[in-house]
Amino acid sequence: MTPAIFSLSGLELTEDERAFFAEAQPAGYILFGRNVKNRKQLRALTDSLRTLHGRDDLLISIDQEGGRVSRMKPPEWDAYPAPGRFAQLFDIAPASAIQAIRANAQLLALDLAEVGITVDYHPVLDIPAEGAHDVIGDRALGRDPMQVAALGRATLDGLARAGVVGCIKHMPGHGRATVDSHKDLPIVEAGEDELATDIAPFAKLSDAPMAMTAHIRFTAWDAANPATQSEFVIAEIIRKRIGFDGLLLSDDIDMQALDGTIPERSARAVAAGCDLVLNCWGKMDDMVGSAEILPAMSDATRKRLDRAMSGAGKIADDTPRGELLAARDSFLALVGVRA
Repeated sequence: MTPAIFSLSGLELTEDERAFFAEAQPAGYILFGRNVKNRKQLRALTDSLRTLHGRDDLLISIDQEGGRVSRMKPPEWDAYPAPGRFAQLFDIAPASAIQAIRANAQLLALDLAEVGITVDYHPVLDIPAEGAHDVIGDRALGRDPMQVAALGRATLDGLARAGVVGCIKHMPGHGRATVDSHKDLPIVEAGEDELATDIAPFAKLSDAPMAMTAHIRFTAWDAANPATQSEFVIAEIIRKRIGFDGLLLSDDIDMQALDGTIPERSARAVAAGCDLVLNCWGKMDDMVGSAEILPAMSDATRKRLDRAMSGAGKIADDTPRGELLAARDSFLALVGVRA
């Protein structure tokens, strides 16, 4: 199995994609707006991927946070509030905020499960610093590490109740970036005391099934390499200090924060300790090159993948959608927020 998550070019598999994916056997897939039209089409697409691999628990993922990061949009699907709205509620009613964000995550997961998506890259645990770029902005769950951890935990729980696996991001923290890593490499020069605040929510949720790295260079830890490609950051900060032993994914390897060809970037990320490389643009040449250069998936990664996906499709709570929606909105009404 190739230690990568690949993407698709359109609304259905092309013959070239079908042949390549059958040979490469990637760990899973990520979907974007270009792959999404309606429920029937999306379910057919995810079913075709499962049939291709013969795996009911196939990792089929998406970024569906609510707010501006939503690949499945109205009018086909409901709109969801940005995560930051729950941080506002937490300021006046912490217990209500936790219940509201849990219900919201369960509603999100019901949408995903209906169309065969098994993983949501959610929640964001980054703590935005003053003067940072707005790439995190209202995606953040607050500025207090314990608040972020509490809301993040409730989000993971809500997703799991509907059989969807959550993924915390962007480890070890994206909140101090002053540029958008989609376009440039952020360099963070904060010291150990400041960075201890950034990693605190991740440490509290170190038992999460999946996590995604940050394409950020932290000079206090590794002045030469971004976290995604840093052996020190992954081994000493993520695995040891944070204590995360789940499935570790790179952020999108196509982002302009990194240099080199896509296969070269991918190889460096896996060599540094990422379990899987996330390749989001769906360019066949890049995916083929990555499959050729990457080593076969290690036994340790396969165990982490199997463990992470063990909850996929397992419904732990059958509360009707209407009740979840009413509960969420009644709490959000306390701060005048509507989805």
